Amino acid sequence: MGAPFKKFEAHASGGPRIREIPMRMVLPNLVTVLAICAGLSGIRFAFENRFEIAVVMVLLAAFLDGIDGRLARMLKATSKFGAQMDSLADIVNFGVAPALVLYAFLLDRAGSPGWIAALLFTIACGMRLARFNVLADDTDQPAWQTEYFVGVPAPAGAVLVMLPLYLYFLRLGLEPTRPAAFIATGFTVLIAFLLVSRLPVYSGKSVKVPGDRVLPVILGVVLYILLLMTYPWYTLTASVGGYLLFLPFSVRAYSKRARLEGEKVPPSDIG
Repeated sequence: MGAPFKKFEAHASGGPRIREIPMRMVLPNLVTVLAICAGLSGIRFAFENRFEIAVVMVLLAAFLDGIDGRLARMLKATSKFGAQMDSLADIVNFGVAPALVLYAFLLDRAGSPGWIAALLFTIACGMRLARFNVLADDTDQPAWQTEYFVGVPAPAGAVLVMLPLYLYFLRLGLEPTRPAAFIATGFTVLIAFLLVSRLPVYSGKSVKVPGDRVLPVILGVVLYILLLMTYPWYTLTASVGGYLLFLPFSVRAYSKRARLEGEKVPPSDIG
């Protein structure tokens, strides 16, 4: 009788076989796979000129990709396999899918510069994710610095780069013309550089809500979700504008905190 806690066992017809995986270990990986399916489906709908549903699928992919890790930690189901799957999903959902949807909608009208911008964004997203994984293992980093991302995080970059689509869906008279394509190309390159920059972006991980403000905060979150469901493109456009305006305040807060901590602020690649 084999050892009950052995992770792998020999198999006569092939390599090692993984034994008895609990369902709680499978669930986060299933969410990750669904996120990849949503991202790739968004690309398909973009190629079929169904851009609204394409954007919805990419945003759904980003949402699913954002909760799979939290679900794994909540269920105590983290694993090396899940971490590798999550990294694969990240590059697809935050890099490849938004870039190709935007290219199919508008960037292709700019010709080669539009394609270069899409490539730069995807590559920048991959580099941003790789840097995040490396910094996550850095135990020498001061505790207060863990409250800030280095560069705009990949999920935020995916939402930001699709701003031209949100503006078009608002029916404000904006059309996917060649001049608009060149403007979108420049905007895409800007977001790519924000991803790989050393811009300190406050993460909000350490925020604690006082007990007397829990209900107003919950109400505010519910209101935002309702606005997102009722007026998705207005809400997303306002969210992108608010996030971009938030970045300078984040840099200022980081600089102030660094002075208080006696640390030297790393030079920013932006600004």
